[in-house]
Amino acid sequence: MESLIYLDNAATAWPKPDSVYEFMDSFYRSNGVNPGRSGFDMAIGAGDLVENTRARLRDFFHGDSAERVVFTYNATDSLNLLIRGVVQKGDHVISTNLEHNSVLRPLKHLEREGLCEVTWLPFNEKGFIDPEDVKQALKPNTRLVIVNHGSNVIGTIQDLTAIGKVTQEAGVLFGVDASQTAGVLPIDMHTMHIDLLVTTGHKAMMGPTGIGVLVVRDHVDVAITRAGGTGVRSAYPYHLEEYPWRLEAGTLNLVGVAGLWAGQEWIDKTGLDTIYTHEHDLAKVFTEAVREIEGVTLYVCDDLENHLSTISLNVAGFEAGNTGTLLDVEHNIATRTGLQCAPKVHEQIGTDTIHGTVRFSIGAFNTREHIDKAIEGVREIAEMGQKRL
Repeated sequence: MESLIYLDNAATAWPKPDSVYEFMDSFYRSNGVNPGRSGFDMAIGAGDLVENTRARLRDFFHGDSAERVVFTYNATDSLNLLIRGVVQKGDHVISTNLEHNSVLRPLKHLEREGLCEVTWLPFNEKGFIDPEDVKQALKPNTRLVIVNHGSNVIGTIQDLTAIGKVTQEAGVLFGVDASQTAGVLPIDMHTMHIDLLVTTGHKAMMGPTGIGVLVVRDHVDVAITRAGGTGVRSAYPYHLEEYPWRLEAGTLNLVGVAGLWAGQEWIDKTGLDTIYTHEHDLAKVFTEAVREIEGVTLYVCDDLENHLSTISLNVAGFEAGNTGTLLDVEHNIATRTGLQCAPKVHEQIGTDTIHGTVRFSIGAFNTREHIDKAIEGVREIAEMGQKRL
C-alpha cells in the first residue's frame, strides 16, 4: 500500500522523532514507577526526570520557577485549570474569535453559570487581533485576557508582545494558548508579558498524547479546583497549597513526561528556526500552487507573513468532508475537515454554514514530494468539482 501522506499535524504531530519513541520505551522499562512516592532507586530516577523536565520547560519558555511548571492531561485540561482557577465571580474576560473549544467552552460555561462576562474580539481581514481592540475592550473588572497564539484553522500568529504590553499596563492577567506554536516558535514569557502559558505535548513539542503543560509565573496564583494524592505530606487533610502539587493531583503520566523530555532534546538539536523555516517553505509552495487552481478558495492567507504552516481551503463542487474523503481514498492524503473545534473562526470567515474547511497542516517530517502530491490531489478534485457545477 502506498505510504500515507500525513498533513494533519495541527491535530497531532506524526510521526515523532525516532529518539522520542526510543527514550520513552527505554525509560519506562527501567524507571516506570510512581515518581515522588518512594525512596528506592527507580522511584528516585523517575522523580529526577520529572523535575529535570520541569526545569527544562521553564527555561524553554523563559518562565520563573521550575515548580510552577505543572503537568496536566493535555492543553484542554491546562486551560480548564487556568480559567477555573483564575476567573472569579463578577470578573470580565477578554478572548477572541480565534479560540479553540478548549477556551470557548470553559468560558461559555462560566458565562452560563453567571460567574463572568466575556468579550469576544474579532480578527481583522488578515487574521490578526489588533492590540488596540484589546485595550478598548478593557473594563474595571477585567481579570483575564486569553489569546490563541497560533490559529489551528487559519494559521495566523498573534503579536503576543504587543497584546501583553496592553495587559501589563492595565494590570490584567495574560493567558496564552500555545498549543499550535510551542516547539515551532520561540516563546519568552518575560518579554511577551505572559502570565500563564498552556501547551500540549503531542503536537510540535514532539511528545505523546495525554500530557499537557501549564506554566504559571511567580506573581500569579491559580486556585485549587481539584484535590487528591500528591505523595507529599499524606497526613494533611487538604490538598497542598504549594506548587506544583497545588495543581497536580494523582499519579503523573510518567511516560508522557519522558516523551516531553525527549521531544525537547530533538527540538534543541534541530533548532526552532530550522523547524519553522522547513514547514513555512513547504506551506508557501503549497499555497502558491493551489491558489492558481480554478475552483479552490483559500482562507486568510493572502501572504504567509506571521503564519504557521496551517492552510484552510475549499473546493467548489464539494463539501469539505467530501473533499477530505477523496484526498484520503483516492490520494492517501490525511487532512482535517469540518470546524476543527474552533467554530467562531468559521463563523467569521463564513464557512460555518458550509460545514467548514479542509485543513492542511504541514509538519517537521513532511517533504516536498508530499506537498507536490497534495497539490496534484487538490487539482484533480477541483477538476472533478468543475464538472459538477
